[in-house]
Amino acid sequence: MEEESHRPPVTFTARRTALTAAVAVVLIAGALVIRPARPHVDDPRPQRPEARAMASVAMGAPAAASDLGTLIGDRSAWVRSHPRDDGAWAVLGAAYLEQARRSGDSGEFPKAEQAFKKSLAARPAQKGNLEAMIGMGGLANARQDFATARKWGELVRAQAPDRWTAYPLLVDAYTGAGDYKGAERAMEKLVSLQPGLAAYLRASQVYRDRGWREDAAASMEQAATAARTPAEKAYVLYRKAELQWERGEVPEALGLYEGALRADPSQGRALAGKARALAALGRTGEAVRDYRAALAAVPEPRFALELGELLDAMERPQEAKDQYDLLRALVARESAHGMNDAVTLGLFEADHGDPAAAVRVLRAEWTRSKSVQVADALGWALHKSGDDPGALEYAKKATDLGMRNADFAFHRAEVERAVGDEAAARRYLQEALRTNPLFSPLRGPLAKAALDSVGQPVASGGPEHVLPVVPWEPPELPKPAGKRGSSSSGSSSSGSSSSSGSGSSSSDGEEEAEPAPRVVKRKPQRAAAPVAKPEAKQPAAPHRLPAASPPSSAAKRTP
Repeated sequence: MEEESHRPPVTFTARRTALTAAVAVVLIAGALVIRPARPHVDDPRPQRPEARAMASVAMGAPAAASDLGTLIGDRSAWVRSHPRDDGAWAVLGAAYLEQARRSGDSGEFPKAEQAFKKSLAARPAQKGNLEAMIGMGGLANARQDFATARKWGELVRAQAPDRWTAYPLLVDAYTGAGDYKGAERAMEKLVSLQPGLAAYLRASQVYRDRGWREDAAASMEQAATAARTPAEKAYVLYRKAELQWERGEVPEALGLYEGALRADPSQGRALAGKARALAALGRTGEAVRDYRAALAAVPEPRFALELGELLDAMERPQEAKDQYDLLRALVARESAHGMNDAVTLGLFEADHGDPAAAVRVLRAEWTRSKSVQVADALGWALHKSGDDPGALEYAKKATDLGMRNADFAFHRAEVERAVGDEAAARRYLQEALRTNPLFSPLRGPLAKAALDSVGQPVASGGPEHVLPVVPWEPPELPKPAGKRGSSSSGSSSSGSSSSSGSGSSSSDGEEEAEPAPRVVKRKPQRAAAPVAKPEAKQPAAPHRLPAASPPSSAAKRTP
């Protein structure tokens, strides 16, 4: 204790302090050089609205409506003073296109097309204006012109095979055209080049089209993890809700639709999905209200068709007719802007209008697109117009790929019933109701009534027409020519049978039991070898015997 008390106190001189500080600065600087500070990885996008929208558009992700408006104003002002800026024109076209997708307003399509064409005029496709080429392909996909979209996408891929933004365009184009294997290959390339929101959304779409529902749900979960902005999260929730709806999990789908609307109240398609789920759950008044609000936000013909059928099911025919009139007006408006609504129009005409007109529209569409949606609609229109054998051909094309869709299954069941195949009709009616028993306020009850009318298989096994009409009876076997007499010794001659049990014949004169007829097993005869054509005989040499030839293969075989 005394030694410790006599130790001198530790002091730092000015020189030692300066040296220590210098060493610390060097060490810290070296650490920063070796390991730079990590950026903020949660959302690396800039915070200005036009920059956020530009980043989302460039990544193929949904953008907020307010950000899009700011971006359109900013780029419009820029190109007025820089008309030869091809990149600015391409960004402006992409912003118009995204706004059209969000709002369902096809009037934005001509604006997007004009911007892309001005970009290509400033820098042609031959000089590598990839942004404008991808924009033109995306515009063609939005208009349902999948052949044109495929041409643009393949042109970009030929010039820049590793440009990842070409592959979402190709996945959508191949899917719309009915080339599902091509869509799967493009999706796999996209995931390898740029795993992210756009890739996972396309992967889920490809898996859903093939009927791989668990893989589709897993990919959508990956997309939810990759979503960053509220607009992106709302869109992913909407797509997840659509998958739940198709599986018949209606309360779960309703919760996801509502979650999408909380994240982005301007998500009009989620509002229409919520209305569909409310109608399935019997909350029809709320459903009508939300359908009307969705049509005001996103005026798409399919939502007018859904609301019209709901009003028909509620026995409000005049209001339903108003929605069908609105559908025709929306289709005409979108057609003027280059939009193709053949599938929606064909289904409407088949069920509520002119089936012959539906067949004409959908046959023309089939020459452009071999998708399952077109096949289903064309098969249904042919059935409603009375051509059931022709309808069956297309109904099979719609269901054989594997997609789980209650409407497709119901349509095929009705066609099978019309051609007289009740077993197949029963199978597809059960599949429709198993997939989603609440799939339509009109067709759902019809499917249940149809299943009751075709009945169930016979409980004893198999359909009725497989069972024999008359019960089976054993045939009468032929009796032998002569009867055997009883012998005193109880033994029979060689080749005769003894009586059962004791081995001796009966002593009281009873006849022996007749022996069962003998079954002679024959060896299966082999096919005889082909007989060679006899050749002309040659005269033998004098005083010489002909040489013995080996026996032929036919002579060796046992007949």
